[in-house]
Amino acid sequence: MAEVRLEKVVKRYGKLEIVHGIDLAVAHNEFVVLVGPSGCGKSTTLRMIAGLEEISGGTIRIGDRVVNELPPRSRNISMVFQSYALYPHMSVRENLGFGLKIAGQGEDEIKKRVDEAAEILGLGELLDRLPQHLSGGQRQRVAMGRAIVRHPDVFLFDEPLSNLDAKLRGQMRVEIKKLHQRVKTTVIYVTHDQVEAMTLADRIVIMRDGHVEQVGTPSEVFERPVNTFVAGFIGSPPMNLIEAVVTTGKARLADGIEVPLPPDARVSEGLPIVLGFRPESFAPRGHSLHADARALSLSRTVVIAEPLGTETILFTTLGGKDVQGKMLAPRPVSPGEQLEFTLDLDRLHVFDHASGVTLR
Repeated sequence: MAEVRLEKVVKRYGKLEIVHGIDLAVAHNEFVVLVGPSGCGKSTTLRMIAGLEEISGGTIRIGDRVVNELPPRSRNISMVFQSYALYPHMSVRENLGFGLKIAGQGEDEIKKRVDEAAEILGLGELLDRLPQHLSGGQRQRVAMGRAIVRHPDVFLFDEPLSNLDAKLRGQMRVEIKKLHQRVKTTVIYVTHDQVEAMTLADRIVIMRDGHVEQVGTPSEVFERPVNTFVAGFIGSPPMNLIEAVVTTGKARLADGIEVPLPPDARVSEGLPIVLGFRPESFAPRGHSLHADARALSLSRTVVIAEPLGTETILFTTLGGKDVQGKMLAPRPVSPGEQLEFTLDLDRLHVFDHASGVTLR
């Protein structure tokens, strides 16, 4: 069983601590994504699991072994990096089999594993090509194949798609998902792209400043963010966050608008809060996702309209803040146009202003 467990894992460079006692359990065959802004500690955490960085405290287990002191080659992991790192003078076949050759595997076993990886990743027709004759997506598939042939307990991916254009990233996300379904191996994947995290992960680990903010399924972190950081980070476009004060059971915004609060919100009179709602919960009447929702009607002026085909993102203001709404089944909208928006009251989020922690 290739469970990976981090217990109070710390990383320091001198006196500077950049990973602060992380606890995380990744189940056998689970696909877990570490996501967060640059500098949050996600790649450092991955490199500690791989053995490329020494840990400063805590314990890392892979299966039933403590691997704190084991070198990378002894951990039975395979890592795919942002750079493809292919040998330019070797064919695809030679690149795939080189690690096995160095490890002393026989020619028959090497051929068997290389052919198996090529079949999984659709590389059969490319085996005799040099890397210079491959596209970026093909090179990344070769890098993945080089990891597959080792039959590792754990796959580690460190932002493998960041060098690809948007179309190729979408294609490679599908390839990686297919790979996990076929190979059935534990995967820990690092990215700064929350779309990658949402589409690939069984569970997402959201990090900030060396701390884990929330761990959950994509739907859990999207629908029930534990604080304003997660709420603003997950979702595209992100959640709208507006400061308010609790007044007689309502959130009073800076412009005087009062929004009824959910009855289960843990608030008290006069408490400063942050009101959160996603763009799809703030839509022009007749163009919303939940037409039968309990809603507050608000007449707002459109500042910018961004048509995206099946939907249009509308920029306006509320509570003295810039906010975004989403118009489904859209029609042309002009800047300066006045629209009646409906705010879905059943999908409001309430956060404490001081701590940012959710209050419902």
